This record gives sequence, C-alpha cells and structure tokens, in this order.
Amino acid sequence: MKVVVGLGNPGAEYDGTRHNLGFEVVARVASRLKISLREGKGPARSARLRRAGDEILLVCPLTYMNLSGDALAQLDPGRLAGPDEVLVVCDDLALPPGRLRLRASGSDGGHNGLKSIERQLGSAGYPRLRLGIGAAPPGKVTADWVLERPDPAERALLDGAVAEAVHGVVAWLDSTPLATLMNRLNRDPTPAKAKAPPPTGQATPEEPRSPRGDADHHRD
Repeated sequence: MKVVVGLGNPGAEYDGTRHNLGFEVVARVASRLKISLREGKGPARSARLRRAGDEILLVCPLTYMNLSGDALAQLDPGRLAGPDEVLVVCDDLALPPGRLRLRASGSDGGHNGLKSIERQLGSAGYPRLRLGIGAAPPGKVTADWVLERPDPAERALLDGAVAEAVHGVVAWLDSTPLATLMNRLNRDPTPAKAKAPPPTGQATPEEPRSPRGDADHHRD
C-alpha cells in the first residue's frame, strides 16, 4: 500500500492558510485521480483506490496538526510495509514561498505534524515533500504567521508550488524513483539573473566548465 498524508488543520477558518498546503495538495491529487476524499470511521478525510496494481490511500488528518500521526494510526497501520511507503506533504518555514523540497528521510525540522507522524511510524525514514512558506517576518509570531492567509503575490507562488507538488505526488504513486523526483522538484523556480555584459572592447573571460562539459544546474 502507498499512503499520501497531507498535513493541515480542519475547519473553514484554516482553509487557504499557509499551514494547510498539505491538505491542498492531497485534495488536488484526489481530484486529479477522479476520486473524492470522505470522512470515514477514523479522524480523517481519506480515499482509497487501486492504480497500476497498487492500493493507494490518500489521507488528510482531522486531528489538528500536532496529532496528525494519531489519525494515521487508525487507518490500517499494520498493512504498511514500511515508512518508505508513506509520503507526507506539508509546509516549511525554512524554504521561501514557491520552493519545494523532497527528501527520502530526515528530521522533523521543528514541524509538529512531522513529529507526530514520526512518533506513530517509529522512524524518520519516511519520504516528505515540503512546500516553502518562508519564515515569519520581524514582529510576527510564527504560530500566527502559519495560520494566516498569504497576500495575492505570495498566493501565486504557492499555487505554482502546489501544482508542481501534485505532479510529483502522482508520479510517486506511479512508481517514479524518488531520486528522479528529487532532481525534478528540488530546484529553484526563479530564473537566474542575467550577467551584465562586459564593457565594449573588453574580452569576455571563458566560462569554466565542469568535467562533463555541462553546467551544474542544482546543488543542495
């Protein structure tokens, strides 16, 4: 079974807030796969389907962020072959708006939802896809910042990240290797600044080349 868990808080007052990007991604994945998330016996909105021979479970916990793992505990945890079959999608203060970061494992980075998931799985070895929201600006309390709705300019950046994340999640469900998805998603979407041309009559120094003869487009 492959499980995708989108983190967020339930209730209309949290819709569209920075902390609910995980919910947005999973809801759009469900729409892309033409299924509906529904409330069932456990404290989550979820959907099950079969795709390319795999059983898939999409989950949006309704336990509030800090208890996200409690919802997962009630959704057939014994059927999971291992933490690597659980992809968690969430927001991230350490990344600027519009950036994505996919990892096969790692620390919770202070994210309470990831802490709860890790406690439930008993491991940090689960893949996680983070969507950047940027750090709270000076004078703002982080707990308030994540629960606010972004302004239109930031929202446009987040919408682009959500769309990319949906493509990435569906590709993961279709068994695209994680390393391939990391190369695709973990890039800076902002265009590089053009270098100023040299003064007229001055020779242009030759660009150094990598041993392979091509540019290194991504470092992490």
